[in-house]
Amino acid sequence: MLNGKSKSDSFVLELPLKVNPAQERQLLVRLDCARQLYNACLSEALRRLTLMRQSRAWREAILIKKGKAKTESFSLLNKSFEFREYDLHAFAVSTKNSCHIGDHLDVNTCQKIATRVFKAVQEYAFGNRGKPRFKGWNQLISAEGKCNTSGIRYRDNNILWSGLKLPVMLDMKDKHGVQAHALECRIKYLRIVCRKLSGKNRFYAQLIQEGKPKVKHAVSEGVVGLDLGPSTIAAVSGTEAFLEPFCAELSPIQKNIRTIQRRLDRSRRACNPEAFRENGTIKPGVRLVKSKAYLRDQSTLYELHRRLAAYRKCLQGRLVNRVLAMGNTINLEKLSYRAWQRNFGKSVGFRAPGMFVSILRRKAESAGGTVNEFPVQNRLSQTCHNCGEVKKKPLSQRWHSCSCGIHAQRDLYSAYLAAHVGGYGLDIRQAQSAWPGAEPLLRHAVSRCNQTVIGKVRFASFGLNRSQNGSHGKERSAHDEAGNAVTYLPVGESLGESCVFALRTPGL
Repeated sequence: MLNGKSKSDSFVLELPLKVNPAQERQLLVRLDCARQLYNACLSEALRRLTLMRQSRAWREAILIKKGKAKTESFSLLNKSFEFREYDLHAFAVSTKNSCHIGDHLDVNTCQKIATRVFKAVQEYAFGNRGKPRFKGWNQLISAEGKCNTSGIRYRDNNILWSGLKLPVMLDMKDKHGVQAHALECRIKYLRIVCRKLSGKNRFYAQLIQEGKPKVKHAVSEGVVGLDLGPSTIAAVSGTEAFLEPFCAELSPIQKNIRTIQRRLDRSRRACNPEAFRENGTIKPGVRLVKSKAYLRDQSTLYELHRRLAAYRKCLQGRLVNRVLAMGNTINLEKLSYRAWQRNFGKSVGFRAPGMFVSILRRKAESAGGTVNEFPVQNRLSQTCHNCGEVKKKPLSQRWHSCSCGIHAQRDLYSAYLAAHVGGYGLDIRQAQSAWPGAEPLLRHAVSRCNQTVIGKVRFASFGLNRSQNGSHGKERSAHDEAGNAVTYLPVGESLGESCVFALRTPGL
């Protein structure tokens, strides 16, 4: 229980809406009214927060030692300066009743807008995020209600909202029964979202349902070790291993984006020669003149960025399903993705490994699994499980080669060790007993990366050239070293009872 309200499981069912031109105009007007109310509530919330921070009671409260007395002091401050969620609700309702917004928005929608503003300003007051920004034209693209009984509501395959009746387009096939399962659950509240696809507005209804969604992809029992990089991922379980780049299929879209960006830059410099300094940088405060061709390219660039984000999310969802098919207990290092953004900004912004981890955590919890993040102090890429030696390696060394005879690709080896990390760190005995069955899997994963396939990406960080894998003679295929048989240790059996199964020969 939190604030007197129960927190039950929920998921989102998104359905496209069938909207005619007249309804589209009304929806756009209502979303713009929601934007104006959002900005008014944000201005008022920031004003109250500033006044509260300037008071003497605030300066006295921050000096109190952390505890019950400090909490009560800040509660009294919030009450005296009306910096509470329901105080902002009252401001939003009075604002909409005093202007034209009251003709377009209902009370529940206005209160949800105030709640959205209050949460953003509260996070800013706690120091957990930056200062919230005001919404510009067409920057507020959604509006939601509080329940399914008034305001925005769902009735008989239609969305009803203050005189509007918008039919939803259901999937008649519903191959996996996901939509039927969702519609059987109780609807908590609804949200209407507007997206611009190829220059046209498309509207969707998001139904927040109570319960858990139906899982249409197979989820296996077992432990999976992950090793993430800014642009690569390595995964190892008891039966499978792979090493591949993040979202390699996005490269063609990224090339088109770079082409349009260069064309836009040339257009800016040709139309505004006085706006740039001699060193090529733009002067601050200069209003640029934009040609019609520039505006067309700019809209095309927006569409490409939207496609890139949607396709990236789809690819990462497929990759998450692939990992969950290997096992439902995921072990990986707890990484700082903000540090990655500072050091590898272009690659991280393009592939978004942090978003992959968030999707993985959400889907694993929905399927009854867990994602365990352990600290990086374990130094898995520097540790040898066989002899226990910890040796620091430069980033250019992409293979783990130890004098005791262990030789494996660095990322795959780190993922293998991550699968054997428990509550007290790396379980050396477990890693030693499972290595005879895992070594051929790692070699086979490297052999798949070593194949030259049209449309596939093979990064230098894979370490498949002679200078990185430590070989001094002619480079040899990893598949030749692995052979055609794999020794695999099933769960619950000893080393003497290991079985052998044939490996599939990679396609040439």
